[in-house]
Amino acid sequence: MSIFTKEEQELIANAIADAEKATSGEIRIAIEKQCHGSAFERATQYFTELGMDKTAQHNGVLIYLAYEDHKFAIIGDRGIDHVVPEDFWETTQVAMKAHFLSGNLAEGIVAGVSLAGEKLALFFPYQNGDVNELPNDIIYMNQEENH
Repeated sequence: MSIFTKEEQELIANAIADAEKATSGEIRIAIEKQCHGSAFERATQYFTELGMDKTAQHNGVLIYLAYEDHKFAIIGDRGIDHVVPEDFWETTQVAMKAHFLSGNLAEGIVAGVSLAGEKLALFFPYQNGDVNELPNDIIYMNQEENH
């Protein structure tokens, strides 16, 4: 069972596809019920597990959400971290959190995807012949724990 409706899942996948049309960067969403410990550490773990550190230009972005624990993190690979403003991830989280606090998880994720996509497009514009290196669907982590 997903925390998102089919329409919300499509909205998020479409936001990722739209953002990636203007960039060579890759954006993924990882969701789970609970996060024991730091959301940033968990996101970093999943970033590696999902192979996001293997993109050609090291410009992957992961948005991680533990919905029952109300924790989330957004992280980028070293390629993007070297070029975005130092407070970029924090300001993106503030925009997302505003939606989360009003109960709009899907809209919060879409806001994060859009902001990350804008920065990726600025620093990593779409290249002719660019291929989608990673899928755009939401990844539900630790499914055995989510039932």
